[in-house]
Amino acid sequence: MSTTPLAHLKVVECATFIAGPSCGMALAQMGAEVTRIDLPGGGSDHLRWPLAETGASLYWASLNKGKRSVVLDYRTPEGRELVLALSTRPGPGAGILVDNLVGRHRITHDDLTSRRPDAISVHVLGFPDGRPAVDYTVNAAVGVPSMTGPVSSPEPVNHVLPAWDLLTGSNAALGLLAAVSRRETTGEGSQIDIALADVALSAVGAVGWLAEAEQNGSRQPHGNHVFGSFGTDFATADGQRVMIVALTEGHWRALCEVTSTAPVFTALETALDTDLRLESRRYELRETIASILRPWFAARTLDELTPLLDRARVLWGPYRSMGEAASAARADQDSVARVVDQPGIGQMLATSNPLRWDTQLVDPVPAPRLGADTEDVLSAELGLSSAEIGRLHDHRVVACDPAA
Repeated sequence: MSTTPLAHLKVVECATFIAGPSCGMALAQMGAEVTRIDLPGGGSDHLRWPLAETGASLYWASLNKGKRSVVLDYRTPEGRELVLALSTRPGPGAGILVDNLVGRHRITHDDLTSRRPDAISVHVLGFPDGRPAVDYTVNAAVGVPSMTGPVSSPEPVNHVLPAWDLLTGSNAALGLLAAVSRRETTGEGSQIDIALADVALSAVGAVGWLAEAEQNGSRQPHGNHVFGSFGTDFATADGQRVMIVALTEGHWRALCEVTSTAPVFTALETALDTDLRLESRRYELRETIASILRPWFAARTLDELTPLLDRARVLWGPYRSMGEAASAARADQDSVARVVDQPGIGQMLATSNPLRWDTQLVDPVPAPRLGADTEDVLSAELGLSSAEIGRLHDHRVVACDPAA
C-alpha cells in the first residue's frame, strides 16, 4: 500500500499558529502537496518560541514539515490575486484552501467559487460568530482548569498541551478529506467552518462532562487520581515517580499479583463488603488502595520496577521530563521521532505521521525555509515568467530569497 495516499491533492494553506498549520501538516505527511503562504518577513508565528540556538523557531519548523513555502503579500491586490489563482487551480485534486484569516484580507468561499464552483474551503476561527479565541481562552471557558490540579485547589490550573488547537487541526483535516470525497462523488464543492470553541465543547461533551455537570454538579480537582477508576502516581526508592492505572478487572488482577497484595485486598473486600473487581469500587476506595500499594513502590527503584511491571502487564508509565522523553524517543528505533537536517536549524528531532502503513512509519520531511518555494510555485503552477516574478519581487509583493 502506498504511504502517500493523498499525493493527488494540492492544498493552499494561509494559516498561523497551531490549528490550521497542524491540519496542513497532517495532510502533507500523507503525501498531499501543501503550499503554505506567509507574508513577507513571516507570519505572526514565524519566530514563536521555542527557538533553536540559531534563533530559528523550533515551533514553526515542527508544524510545517513537508510543506512548500511561498512568501507573498496577500494584502496587496496583486498578492491577493496570486492566492486566488493558486487556490482555484484546475485539476481534480486542487481547488482547496485552508485558512484562519480575518478581516478584509480574508479570501472567502464565495471568492473561490466565483472562479471554481467546486472549490473546497476550510476556515478555522475562534468562535463560530467570528470572535477571536485561542486554545488557552477556550480551555478556560469549557471548565477543564477547574477540574485540574491538587485536591481542593482554590484556583484553576491550566494544562500546557494545546489540546483544542490540535483537535481542531485533526478535525479540519478530516472535514477536508470528507469534502474531497464528496466532490469526487458529486462534483460539488464545500464550505467548512471550524471553531476552536465548538471543538472544545464537542470534546468535553463527548466524554460526558457536560451531562455530568448538570446532573451531579461540577467535578472538583483531585490530583493525579483517575476519575471513576483506580489510577494514581507512586514514588520509587530512587526519587522517580510512576503512574499506575487499573481500568479493567485484568489490570487490577495484574497489579495485585505483582505487588503480592491480593490477600490484603481480599480481606479489605470482606471487611467493607465490597468488590474491588468493579471499577467504581476501586475509585471510591482509591486513597485506601494507594496507601496499601505505596510501600511496595517506595521500596524499589525505577530500574527494578520496570521489568516487574512489564512482565505482569500492568498498565503503567514512568514520569519523565520533556528532555528525558526526547532522549527515549531518539533511542527508540521504532519511535515516530527521527533526526532531520532542518534548514536554518541543523540537526533536529522531528516526528512523523503516527499512522503506520503496512506496519511502516514514514520518515518526517523537514520544513522549508521561509519563501524557499516562491519562485518555483509561481512559475510551475501559475506560469509566471522570471521577469514577472522579478517585477513582483521588486514591488515587494513576493519574496523569493530563502532567507526572507
